[in-house]
Amino acid sequence: MNQKLINILAIAYSLFMLILAIIFYKSNESFKFLISLSGVFCGVIPLILAFILKFKSNIQLVFFYIVFLFCSQYLGSIRGWYGLGWWDIFLHFISGILIAYLGVAIYERLILRTAGKMISKWFVFLFIFAFSVFGGVLWEFYEFSMDQIFEMTLQGGGNKDTMIDLIADTTGGLVIALWSVLKLKLKYKNEDKYLHS
Repeated sequence: MNQKLINILAIAYSLFMLILAIIFYKSNESFKFLISLSGVFCGVIPLILAFILKFKSNIQLVFFYIVFLFCSQYLGSIRGWYGLGWWDIFLHFISGILIAYLGVAIYERLILRTAGKMISKWFVFLFIFAFSVFGGVLWEFYEFSMDQIFEMTLQGGGNKDTMIDLIADTTGGLVIALWSVLKLKLKYKNEDKYLHS
């Protein structure tokens, strides 16, 4: 069921961006056309991972991936919402959530299911939280490098912009790390009830 939902989300977003790409191509809006075209390719990534690489994604990860794409590519770049000022901060919060769910997916694939309760809930928290923060730091490295090498203006507000972005990334990651610990706590509690009933 989860894989069907993932497929529907990915196909729907890719088709939406393909329709926009055709519209913008016909109206000679080259910037919006390129953004839409990149949206088509970004949208099919979950399908490529599932059908070609046989990588099973969890629904939360793909959902926030599609939300992030929609908010950054369509609302941010095509509709011009980056001009709102707070939009970039909101996107960094969403990306913190997205990277945290990527951390959850990696954790679930690296840790043996038989390990179960032997792994501390707080280790899970630390792994997910640290993974999310690390992802945010890597993105700021990328922005700084592009600005220095190609004289771009990704870090428009300098140090203040970087720190606000990192705080937003960290907050998003913290939310999911705490949520993951709460889910584990409830899961173990229910398992204990079942075993002792």
